[in-house]
Amino acid sequence: MSDWEDEYDEEGTAIQKPAAKSAPTEWKLPCGDSQSKNVFFGTRNGTRFGASGKDRADRRGDYICWRGGGEGRPFPPSTGRGGEGRRPFGYGKSDFSPPVTITVENASVGRVIGRGGAKIRELEESTGARIKINKGEYEGEVVIFGSSAAQQKAKEMIEDLVADGSSRFHSGPGGMADHGRGADGGLKNGSVWSAAETQAASGAPARVSIDWNTIRENKEKYEELKWKDLPPMKKKFYTEAESVSILTAEEVSEWRKENNNIFVDDLKEEGEKRPIPNPCRTFLEAFELYPEIMENIERVGFAKPTPIQSQAWPVLLSGEDLIGIAQTGTGKTLAYLLPGFIHMDGQPVPRAERSGPGMLVLTPTRELALQIETECNKYRYKGYKSICIYGGGDRRGQINLVKGGVDIVIATPGRLNDLQMNELISLCSITYLVLDEADRMLDMGFEPQIMKILLDIRPDRQTVMTSATWPTGVRRLAKSYLKNPMIIYVGTLDLAAVNTVQQTVLIVHEEEKKSYVFDFIQNMLPEDKVIIFVGKKLMADDLSSDMCLQGLAVQSLHGDREQCDREEALKDFKESRVRILVATDLASRGLDVHDITHVFNFDFPRNIEEYVHRVGRTGRAGRSGTAVSLVTRDDWRMAPELILILGRTGQEVPEELVLMAERYEKHKREKDMCNPRGGQGHGGRGWGRRDGGGRGGRDRGQNWGL
Repeated sequence: MSDWEDEYDEEGTAIQKPAAKSAPTEWKLPCGDSQSKNVFFGTRNGTRFGASGKDRADRRGDYICWRGGGEGRPFPPSTGRGGEGRRPFGYGKSDFSPPVTITVENASVGRVIGRGGAKIRELEESTGARIKINKGEYEGEVVIFGSSAAQQKAKEMIEDLVADGSSRFHSGPGGMADHGRGADGGLKNGSVWSAAETQAASGAPARVSIDWNTIRENKEKYEELKWKDLPPMKKKFYTEAESVSILTAEEVSEWRKENNNIFVDDLKEEGEKRPIPNPCRTFLEAFELYPEIMENIERVGFAKPTPIQSQAWPVLLSGEDLIGIAQTGTGKTLAYLLPGFIHMDGQPVPRAERSGPGMLVLTPTRELALQIETECNKYRYKGYKSICIYGGGDRRGQINLVKGGVDIVIATPGRLNDLQMNELISLCSITYLVLDEADRMLDMGFEPQIMKILLDIRPDRQTVMTSATWPTGVRRLAKSYLKNPMIIYVGTLDLAAVNTVQQTVLIVHEEEKKSYVFDFIQNMLPEDKVIIFVGKKLMADDLSSDMCLQGLAVQSLHGDREQCDREEALKDFKESRVRILVATDLASRGLDVHDITHVFNFDFPRNIEEYVHRVGRTGRAGRSGTAVSLVTRDDWRMAPELILILGRTGQEVPEELVLMAERYEKHKREKDMCNPRGGQGHGGRGWGRRDGGGRGGRDRGQNWGL
């Protein structure tokens, strides 16, 4: 007979207690091992205590093992991990039901778990059940512990979560089918089938042969069937003002040159090139026929359009697809929002008869999504309703908002793809699509989600893509999902940091970084405001903790923080309650904070584009700024491109950085000689070109350049 026997607590978690026997011959630890220390071990006479090592081996009595963190990981009720609020076995048994087991195919297990375990935590919090997943070779088991009501609720939510028909659900041993049945109840092992029938049906599944060649050959036919009943759509809403139409080619060219060197091109691949619309130099030239928009602009108090707005509005109102390449903070959001409002209002299908939203804006981060939603609300038009959908937010609340009816969806790709795959949102009604900060979305690995989302959006839509750079990945995405777009570059076509920022580069050892950053902080003036960029979330927490211990007012911003904490951190920084923000590259784009005086690169970014974005957080809205970057030996591959950036803006280039670049170039040449087929030798990345293009650099002659 075993020294211990299994029981279950009120939430279904397995626990052990000494078996009923008169004189146990050997003491066995119920959880953890004999080397574990400082572990809450049990109770004696109602008092909880901890025991460690040798002490535990000598104890006898009726002990209780609290287990909530997984096998062999006991936690006291006070820790908040698993054991919080639990009672020992013997209490509340009337509320307990044996665990329910649901079997799902391995392909669907990820939906139950969610990114980083977010979905399974949400299910546990909303149902009160505890959920464990055992993944097998072909299918996984979802085991649900808790009361009957909690189990049933969790089971229904999990079945809703997994797409109909994509998984096979059945109750396993101890599952719902076992309730109230004994050995003669006709249900053995939770199945309605006999053992013989079960065995006969348990053979290997039949292989399904898919003729992929036929599917590819008939792709256009399948797409035509999918979209054959589309309602009509209108794209053209532009009437050129007389003051715009009378501009000569020379006047237009001079205006573009004076306004950040705007360059416009037609990327139509076949047939004659289309004429490029002349820019609208005032708001009235663009929106004279739309008085409600003019009222909103006058209310906000803008004096004149930004360069990208002036050129983008006539292109978009003419119904063309557009690629806008410009740095953050240049007015790209308003450049696509206002034409989007007009586009939705002008559709032939009345608003009340549409099956879903008409406009979708995809964006890489929650912060940028919320900022775009703020702009939507500021320029509210015709009562159109917008919502923000992003991971980390209240999923159930977002679903309810979608079901309540919405006109504009602003979303991060991950959460929108989640709702789309579970058929909780329809995208077939969208006629105006925006891919905002496309390069950043690709950097963050969102391309698979973007591609799945676009499959459900009508192919004759109008599409806008904005990006701060023009690397190969963005070109590929643009070529696949935009139709004969026009492209607008604003600013120099070479990648370069802003001229209003003084850039200082310091060559240091890794272990010296913290002393440099604390030196910098001690010399800050009371009105200074700094973002300190780090490469890893762990370093953001570590550095901000060190600063807090020294009495500094600091906030941190990174992807592992809860959404409410991220919003609070950003608000504190914007409103200057704290003047130091430690952040990952989450804060390098799209954050609308105009009074940042300094950027401090504690860790140098992984590519030169990100360096430009970080530096661009300061020196905004006509102000000057300062950027300090720490460079270590490990960053030597970035030295050649960094020298080009510094040179273009007339910054001082440290001699040590030049030597570092020379050593790296020599190393690269030697490596290329050893590996002549590789050419690039660094994961396919093309490092700094002497012609000034840089990695993913913007080149007029390369338009699609694939």
